[in-house]
Amino acid sequence: MINLKNSSPKILVIGDLMIDHYLWGTSQRISPEAPVPVVKINQETSVLGGAGNVINNLNALGAKIDVISVIGDCNASSELILLLNKLCIDTTNIIKEPGRILSKKSRLISSQLQVARYDQESTNEISALSQKSLISIMADKIGSNYDCILLSDYGKGILTDALTQKIIKLAKKNSIKVLVDPKGHNYSKYKGAFLLTPNKKEASDATKIEIIDDESLLKAISLLKNKYKLDFSLITLSENGIAIYDDELRKYASSSKEVFDVTGAGDTVLASLGFAISCGLNIDEAVKFSNLAAGVVVGKIGSATATVNEIIKYDSKLNKSSSNKYIKNLREIITISKDLRLNDQKIIFTNGCFDLLHVGHIKYLEQAKRFGDILIIGLNSDSSVKKLKGPGRPINSQDDRALLLAALESVDYVVIFSDETPYNLINSIKPHILVKGGDYENKKIAGQEIVNELKIVKFIEGKSTTKIIQTIQNQKKI
Repeated sequence: MINLKNSSPKILVIGDLMIDHYLWGTSQRISPEAPVPVVKINQETSVLGGAGNVINNLNALGAKIDVISVIGDCNASSELILLLNKLCIDTTNIIKEPGRILSKKSRLISSQLQVARYDQESTNEISALSQKSLISIMADKIGSNYDCILLSDYGKGILTDALTQKIIKLAKKNSIKVLVDPKGHNYSKYKGAFLLTPNKKEASDATKIEIIDDESLLKAISLLKNKYKLDFSLITLSENGIAIYDDELRKYASSSKEVFDVTGAGDTVLASLGFAISCGLNIDEAVKFSNLAAGVVVGKIGSATATVNEIIKYDSKLNKSSSNKYIKNLREIITISKDLRLNDQKIIFTNGCFDLLHVGHIKYLEQAKRFGDILIIGLNSDSSVKKLKGPGRPINSQDDRALLLAALESVDYVVIFSDETPYNLINSIKPHILVKGGDYENKKIAGQEIVNELKIVKFIEGKSTTKIIQTIQNQKKI
């Protein structure tokens, strides 16, 4: 269960802002001029890239963001300002350096496959004047009570060695954690940071240790921590997840099911780690959160992002095989509901016997789930079903019925209750939305005064447990 104590932390991003430019099209023939496909462009899109993609990810997660960087006086720089303005990001602390060309990466996509890429950019270090202006802005902004600072280094000349060290020292002086997505082989510029997020190849290059097993991984990750005086040492391991080290090595497996595009996955790791730590999660919880965020993002095309809702739902789907984990008692569901409300999750509640689960139940629950984020089912116990339906019911025990419901993708939690009505359960959970079947139209419904909204969902005609039982009984008579 993801428990974010602060759902909108304030985070400062410093680094190489870029534009990811996409030309989307299809190809049905080869050019007569050269052995290359002729792509007919159907759509053209531009999104924030580099440190801009870190901002995109933080924005999707719900953080409050400030950005400090240096751009040029080119058309791409003007385009970038417009993209930031669309996100309502303050751009007054972005310095313009005459003659500089902002990095713009253009990707040609044909039938969902990337076939070419071309870049336009300046990669020389920013001027001494720009560096002085940047650190001066940061010194003025540091009193804004940032929860953390993220440095997104793409090696395009913004985060020079001297500037990076000044940023880290100023942040540490103000007790602010600095997380860095590093670039290049010289990690001394990041000395004193809270943590770095190199991938396995980058860590191997920086440490001169080929990472081939847990032994070499431990040598490399501990060297990074000790040599560069990091609070934590971290290495991303692609499909093998993330490794972390303080006084011991821990590995967390990747959560990705399907990988369509790894563009910007490193930005997602940096953003989600910074967000999770700023929201009060400890380092291990933050790594797990980051793994989930990366799993969501690599399942999308392009420089994608993940919302907290998507991460929670993805986490739920990954663990759906252990259905009994989602069957809760009253005390557990009360605690879960409080956490959900703190994380601004919209809770839906419905209840019923759900004996002999059928297609009508499935469609009803799928419709109910669409009304919010988390669907909780109050399941009538065996004794209460007997009172409602008669001595021959239920057909299936409460444990079997709960397990079947918990295995459904639309269902997040199941809690068994024995009261005559679900009023006390609804009052304990305090859901935002109460969903009932069409047979409750214009009737007084237990607990409806507790919720924000009542939704009535019509049943599929001819689909009911009673009719299924009657059909079976009639066939037995034949």
